[in-house]
Amino acid sequence: MNFDTLCIHGSDIRYDTTGAISVPIFQSATFVHPGVGRSTGFDYSRVQNPTREHLERTLARLENGVDALAFSSGMAALTALMELFSPGDHIIASDDLYGGSRRLFDNISKKNGLEFDFVNTSNIAEIEESIRAETKAVFVETPTNPMMQVTDIAEVSRFCKGLGFLLIVDNTFLTPYFQRPLELGADIVLHSGTKYLCGHNDTLAGFLVVSDLGLSERLRFIYKTTGACLSPFDSWLIIRGIKTLHIRMQRQQENAIKIARWLCGQEKVKAVHYVGLPSHPGYKMSVKQASGFGAMISFEVDSERTALRLLENVKIIKYAESLGGAESLITYPMLQTHADLPEEIRRIKGINETLLRLSVGLECAEDLIADLEQAMEVD
Repeated sequence: MNFDTLCIHGSDIRYDTTGAISVPIFQSATFVHPGVGRSTGFDYSRVQNPTREHLERTLARLENGVDALAFSSGMAALTALMELFSPGDHIIASDDLYGGSRRLFDNISKKNGLEFDFVNTSNIAEIEESIRAETKAVFVETPTNPMMQVTDIAEVSRFCKGLGFLLIVDNTFLTPYFQRPLELGADIVLHSGTKYLCGHNDTLAGFLVVSDLGLSERLRFIYKTTGACLSPFDSWLIIRGIKTLHIRMQRQQENAIKIARWLCGQEKVKAVHYVGLPSHPGYKMSVKQASGFGAMISFEVDSERTALRLLENVKIIKYAESLGGAESLITYPMLQTHADLPEEIRRIKGINETLLRLSVGLECAEDLIADLEQAMEVD
């Protein structure tokens, strides 16, 4: 079935006999047993709920995985994922990560006995140099947040499989519409469903999608034990959002390409990080492993004054955290998404007073460009 059709119709399982087009919201914490030792397949919503199951089956089909698990947020999904590992285990991770992921690794996972090395995963040699006897996984964002570095998923997968490591890929920025890491050899895909999968900036969600039943069983046990499952109503909101995923991703990318090209011509813009520009170091790899470039742009301006002027004077674009919704959002990574990173690490990565991150929405591209232009020129 075509991806676009899967977005609309999702799981082929039906739980309703009324003919309702919209998936019902089964707002129930518990379910009646038909008899002793018998079950309808649903017992308690922490373990499974029909609305959430429909969503999980939909996302598993979109990512071409064997199972998907829906969590109450992207960070809840990542926290549960870390429970696959034991004290002393070592994980190699991209050195340019969403700040919340890095915060979890540095402050919670390390406390629990896990060890990490952060490297440029677009360079396989850096991964190889970080291997220890205790290494169990490689964790990759591609493109990375916020500097948009691109990692060759298939190459890293071959490397991991040769050594028995898990390969985990955060696919939030591109979604399965543009990139399907499991098809490239990844074992687990992570999503902040709050972003493009939802698409409306109105709920939090997270997902893990897995390539084999063994991982599914291990994560399902963690899932029911730790309990950070997605509620029925929030599951319904994500189901609704996914119905337009393919349309939104295309339009947002079209807008992003126009805006990235415009930014490249602005005197006060010193660098544009967008993987859809042929000048981007990861452009060729993006063309090879993905069917699109997404709608996330980071760009560097000439001064802190220009950055603050933009943030405080945009009108259509909103100065807010998050990304992937219908509305365009501009973010100041050093004070928002990456505020908890030590300053020396931020500066090494270029996350400083002049770096801005733009999540391009569904508005008219010309209106967004005009908004950036007027904000940049305000005294």
